[in-house]
Amino acid sequence: MCAGPSADAGQAGAGGLTTGEAIYQAGCAGCHGAAGTGAPDTTVGFEKPATFPDFTMCDATTPERDVDWKATIHFGGHGRGFSHIMPSFADELTSAQIDAVIGYLRGFCREKGWPRAELNLPRGLAVEKAFPESETVITTAVSAHHAPDVTHELVYEQRYGPRTQLEISVPFTSHHDEAGTHVRGLGDVGVGLKRVLFANANAIVSAQGELIIPTGSKADGLGSGVAILEAFAAYGQILPSNMFVQAQAGTEQPWSTREVQRALFGRVGFGKSLRQEMGMGRQWSPILELLADRDLEDGAKTNVDLLPQLQVTLNKRQHVRFNLGFQIPVNNTAGRSKQVVFYFLWDWFDGGFLDGWK
Repeated sequence: MCAGPSADAGQAGAGGLTTGEAIYQAGCAGCHGAAGTGAPDTTVGFEKPATFPDFTMCDATTPERDVDWKATIHFGGHGRGFSHIMPSFADELTSAQIDAVIGYLRGFCREKGWPRAELNLPRGLAVEKAFPESETVITTAVSAHHAPDVTHELVYEQRYGPRTQLEISVPFTSHHDEAGTHVRGLGDVGVGLKRVLFANANAIVSAQGELIIPTGSKADGLGSGVAILEAFAAYGQILPSNMFVQAQAGTEQPWSTREVQRALFGRVGFGKSLRQEMGMGRQWSPILELLADRDLEDGAKTNVDLLPQLQVTLNKRQHVRFNLGFQIPVNNTAGRSKQVVFYFLWDWFDGGFLDGWK
């Protein structure tokens, strides 16, 4: 929005302006340009920050949710940890007028096929998102017994265009073998490619294929010793009252089945997002995930786990998040320990890790 609310924008608060285009041209175009590409430096009267937006760039604008746009317009740039040059329009524009402006801003992206940002649902601890993202996640699982085993996994995700994502996962395990010896080291690294197959206003479906490379030592119990192809479909659905559901189903197909069996797995998570500050502030998302997996061999049993958890945004920009959960085996509990699981998520596309905290 503009560096300073114009007189016309002030009149809009009294009902003078009603359409998103009229409000934008009166209160925003002076800084952001009539076409959304930014007004010339010689006319804005201030030095533009490096992150000054170009609303026609779909890769930069479509990943942002309406609530993020609304918070920035209502509270000003500091409301989401951006430049303080962006003023607050809380006294000039009503909530309905801000919604109208956001709708108009969305029209600056002319490319088709970009899923709406609201489909970027809160990431669970186990269920993969269907939405393509640029983020880094470090997940830790700690088994709840006297000599706890710890597994860390670093996942790097890079979005390419509207519907494609590259994913690299690097696990590191610290555990005790059958003799009680403490062993630690690199696990099996995975490289995957995700593609959105379908997206509308409320639902999204993606497919991903991943090659798991046997980089971990099989002798030390850190890897399988064989390459595995994992393929799955992921689904996300927005529900009423800020609720949502995400699901994932797939298969693991090892290069050789002499020591590693083919397997099927399914996961589903139900959650709800709660926000502070009139629905525009910190977000809390309680989620309950149900996990199931089964080896494809005679006599194999299906393992079922419950994983209640709570995700929370940590900073103003909400691109750094924390999730904490407790994984509980429901059946076949022999040899399957309860686990404390948590992650730190950094959506690095929205800025550096230290950006957006104040």
